[in-house]
Amino acid sequence: MKSCRLVVFALLAFGGLPRGPLQAQNTPNPALLPQRDGSHDFDFLIGDWKAHVRRLPDRLNNSNTWVEYDGISNHHKLLDSNANFEQFEVWSTDKKLHIKGQTLRLYNPASHQWSIYLIDLDNGMLSLPPVVGSFTGNRGEFFDQEDYKGRAILVRYVWLDISPHSARMEQSFSPDGGKTWEVNWICELSR
Repeated sequence: MKSCRLVVFALLAFGGLPRGPLQAQNTPNPALLPQRDGSHDFDFLIGDWKAHVRRLPDRLNNSNTWVEYDGISNHHKLLDSNANFEQFEVWSTDKKLHIKGQTLRLYNPASHQWSIYLIDLDNGMLSLPPVVGSFTGNRGEFFDQEDYKGRAILVRYVWLDISPHSARMEQSFSPDGGKTWEVNWICELSR
């Protein structure tokens, strides 16, 4: 115990790490490590997909009535850059409901994060704020805060189960600052 106190004292007194074997045991400062380049994280999406969607229309109300849709999801790189654009169109199984949308994804090389914007061409609007986040391994998580029916909620997109022939995206809402999440949109893509 006495030797541990001496090491701590030496560190505090001399403002640095002692030379010798103790130096190899220290972990590097994460701020000094090179940042992971995530600019190609969404490359797996490029191309044409079949889309199957399950949507919970009555959100944050303890509903368990889902509506299912089928259609297409097409993704293209923009000018061979770190940005991509999605065109999405699905119809409910009874053909009575139709959803079409566009998504713009932009990579920020300084923050190493993606910003995801939903585009509403019918109303000429871009969703703000964007959903922002990154991938860790084969899982991407993206967040923003929005107003939903007069209350502030957190929104989370999660990309998972990624392979060359399939991928899954889930949207969830949290009314309690992220303590609990309700999944309200599941999109399964396949080729």
